[in-house]
Amino acid sequence: MSKLTGKVAIVTGGSRGQGASHVRALIQEGAKVAFTDIRVELGEALAKELGPNALFIQQDVASPADWERVVAETEASFGPVNVLVNNAGIALLKDIADTTYEEFQKVVDVNQVGVFLGMKAVLPSMRRAGIGSIINVSSAAGDKGIPGNVAYGGTKYAVRGMTKVAALEFVQDNIRVNTIMPGIIQTPMVDEPDEDRVAELVKGIPMKRLASTDEVSKLVVYLASDDSSYSTGADFVVDGGILAM
Repeated sequence: MSKLTGKVAIVTGGSRGQGASHVRALIQEGAKVAFTDIRVELGEALAKELGPNALFIQQDVASPADWERVVAETEASFGPVNVLVNNAGIALLKDIADTTYEEFQKVVDVNQVGVFLGMKAVLPSMRRAGIGSIINVSSAAGDKGIPGNVAYGGTKYAVRGMTKVAALEFVQDNIRVNTIMPGIIQTPMVDEPDEDRVAELVKGIPMKRLASTDEVSKLVVYLASDDSSYSTGADFVVDGGILAM
């Protein structure tokens, strides 16, 4: 039997990059997965490729109404939710002086508010399931001050704090809540802005390479499965040694 047989998962930001990798890994281990994104064409194509155990749902993670709809559609298709991977996120690389309120708020809405709404929305479904695992994707930038990173880094610190609070509040419902803190991962979000900048960043990684999405997805599978049954409120770092410096 696969590790996630009988599990029902929701993955946000699942149409490409890390999210798509997580969707594939969860399904490979036996889960049924509803994944969401604003990139409709990519999402529909991935769902078609992965077959009946994958369901794509268009979603704005900062919308409470969208979250209600996502949970309802997931339950209607697969049953109560056991696993939530709050993966959706956006980056903004600007100094504080150059960051507008509107830019800052947009990052907060997706990276922080989206996580809060997701945890709140799945709670009744996980209670019905009798067990749950919530995996909130933070970042190594959520434990390290990086100039030009006030919006992204600030929200990733916040995700860690919200995770610890939720872990204590949800423990009586047999729901675990943990954080994954990736370093620099080989994804479109990293590559597209500036390949030269990425090359410079690699020089500062002790392992001298970017991580593959699969290396993060293996950790997602572990936290989604009963293998991590005694872990909650914890940060799981996969960063090539960045935070050790």
